[in-house]
Amino acid sequence: MQGKIALEEHFALEETVQDSAGFSPVEDWTELKGRLLDIQDRRLREMDAHGIELMLLSLNSPAVQAVPDLDRALELSRRANDFLAEQAARRPHRFQGLAALPMQDPDAAALELDRCVTTLGFRGALVNGFSQLASTDKAVYYDLKEFWPFWSEVQRLDVPFYLHPRNPLAKDAAIYEGHRWLMGPTWAFGQETAVHALRLMGSGLFDAYPRLNIILGHMGEGLPYSMWRVDNHNKWMRTQNVYPAKRAIGDYFRENFYLTTSGNFRTQTLIDAVLEIGADRILFSADWPFENIDHAAHWFDQAAISENDRIKIGRENARSLFKLASA
Repeated sequence: MQGKIALEEHFALEETVQDSAGFSPVEDWTELKGRLLDIQDRRLREMDAHGIELMLLSLNSPAVQAVPDLDRALELSRRANDFLAEQAARRPHRFQGLAALPMQDPDAAALELDRCVTTLGFRGALVNGFSQLASTDKAVYYDLKEFWPFWSEVQRLDVPFYLHPRNPLAKDAAIYEGHRWLMGPTWAFGQETAVHALRLMGSGLFDAYPRLNIILGHMGEGLPYSMWRVDNHNKWMRTQNVYPAKRAIGDYFRENFYLTTSGNFRTQTLIDAVLEIGADRILFSADWPFENIDHAAHWFDQAAISENDRIKIGRENARSLFKLASA
C-alpha cells in the first residue's frame, strides 16, 4: 500500500540518545544510535522504499520523563520541540511533529503543548509514560487530579495524546529480578502502559473531558484481549469494580482510545483489536528505529484484512485524527 502514515516513529537528540542504549545489545548500539540521530537521510529512503508518505516524529524514551528537575525537564522539552520543528519544516509533507512535554509540571506541560500546536504546528503530543518528580524514586501518573487542568487544555486544543511506554522504576520492578529479558518491549513496557491507561479510564477523567483522544501503541499494550475480563470478572458477586468513573472501563476504551500497529506485526492480534475497538480506531505505525520499516510495511500490506480497512488503518484514520488534510 502506498501513502501510509506512521506515527510512533522516534528520533533522538545527542543529549537523549543514550537513553536508548539499554534497548539493544552492545554490538547493535552503533546501528541503533545512527538510526535515532538520522531524520533526513536513511529514514527518508526507508519511507520511500516501503510506501510511507508521512511520519509523525517523537522524542525517544524516557528522555524528558526521566528528568526530575522541573527546569531541566522544561528546557529539554523545548529544545527537542524546536529541533523537531526545524526538521519537519524542511519537508512538511514527509514529517510532522508530536510534542515532548515536561509532565513533571502540569501547567508547564499545558503551556508547552499550546506553543507546539499553535506556534510550531505540531499535531499532538507523545509522552513517555510516568514522569519522575523531585526524586528518581517517585513516579507520577497522569490520572491524578493535579493533571486535570492539563487534560482540559488537551481537549481545548483538540489534539491526540500518545501514551508511550517506559520501564517501571527499579523499586517497582521486583517481579523482573532474575528475568531481565522481560523488561522493555518484551513485556514490561506493555504492562506498565496498560496499567497507566486503566488508571486514566477508571479515574473519571473521560467523564470530565469526553473528547480526549489517547493513543496506545503495540496494538493496545495487551488491553483488547483483556477488556472483557476487566469489566466482567466475578460477575455474580454483589460488589463489582469500584472506581470514580461513571461507566464501564470498556466504554472509555472504545470511545476515547486509538491503537497503533507499532512493533506488533501479527494479523491475529490486529483482527482481535479490530473486533474489540473497531477498524476506525486503529492506525498504522512501525516503531522505527527500534523495529524495521520493511517488517512493518511488508506485513501490513499483505495482512488478511479488507482493502477498505487497510486504507483506513494505513492512512485515512490518521488523516482524520491528526487533521492532516491541511498538512
